Amino acid sequence: MRVIRTVAEMQEIRRGISGSVGLVATLGGIHDGHTRHLQILRPQCDVLIGSLFLNPTQFVANEDFLNYPRDEAFDIAKFDENDSDFVFVPSIEEVYPTNGKTVPVIDPGPVGQLLEGIHRPGHFEGVATVVARLFSIIYPDKATFGEKDAQQLRVIQHINTSLNLGVEIIPIPTVRELDGLAISSRNAYLSPLERKAAPVLFRALTAVKLMWDSGERSCHALRLKLKSVLLDEPLAHTEYATIVDPETFQEIPELAGSVRALLAVKIGRARLIDNLLLE
Repeated sequence: MRVIRTVAEMQEIRRGISGSVGLVATLGGIHDGHTRHLQILRPQCDVLIGSLFLNPTQFVANEDFLNYPRDEAFDIAKFDENDSDFVFVPSIEEVYPTNGKTVPVIDPGPVGQLLEGIHRPGHFEGVATVVARLFSIIYPDKATFGEKDAQQLRVIQHINTSLNLGVEIIPIPTVRELDGLAISSRNAYLSPLERKAAPVLFRALTAVKLMWDSGERSCHALRLKLKSVLLDEPLAHTEYATIVDPETFQEIPELAGSVRALLAVKIGRARLIDNLLLE
């Protein structure tokens, strides 16, 4: 595996690749969720490229950019262990040049103005911009993004279509711990006591899924169930718990087909998100 650190070198290498290219883009903090992406994408492409870039523009004020888990040597080794051909590890200056060439901010579309877009203003602009930038450097044929970040996935699907980027976006199902907690780099912030409390997110989603499977179709009732389960855990502080249209991410007054249950909860220092598609 080869480590690439400059845009110029990455572009030169890309020009020499004749087969299909797959991309797994990460912030670092590589965990089993990321390696699942690599394992799924590896058989689907001729050349597998990972990216390792802690993107500052998707962190909003007072977030954890400086404290976000990072261990470059460990992360690079994980890409290597999972048969990556290249890993792109650029500096901030490489991705966002300061030589007078500014990188335009990409509009994430209407979905980016809801839920996470409200609680983390500017976050999806940062996501959309860095993904468009990585696509313009690497020109992947395929790229994976996780369903745990379902709203982010929808934003990326939107910019891929609206900008005619032509990348096949492959959603990867949420990877969970044995107790249901969605695997996330931010789980490292949880104390042992907080870690015991964290599966409450999955319990809330599971409770709503049981109601759905039993025939409940009232969005009001489903939202109440989400919130009531979360209220039973004193360490959980809910930012939102709702039922939305899986395409628009608008809250739904009445059900018409499948829906997505979404949660954002703070437990100690960790802000955790999770979701489940009900269909």
